[in-house]
Amino acid sequence: MSKTTEIQIEKSRNLIEGLRRHVREMGERGVSNNEIEQMEKTVAMLSEANAEVDRLREELTPKVKKMNDLMTLVKASYAESKKTLKGYYPQERWPDYGIPDKR
Repeated sequence: MSKTTEIQIEKSRNLIEGLRRHVREMGERGVSNNEIEQMEKTVAMLSEANAEVDRLREELTPKVKKMNDLMTLVKASYAESKKTLKGYYPQERWPDYGIPDKR
């Protein structure tokens, strides 16, 4: 859970608890039970959505690492092949091999 979301959920739950206590003790003063219930439902939905995002992040992290490892391999292979081709062929032939840059 992101810290920002966790803090907001906790603050909202504390506010809901305080509002419920206030409504019970003094009656409705600007905030109705329906509004409190709606807020409570929304906070619960936020908590569920956040849990799903956390689960997806856990699934995504190893996939991103794998992609980054593959990117490193591809870049190294590209650089090595490009270096080799530049060493063997004159600059005019580089575009034939897909090397657009100049020496």
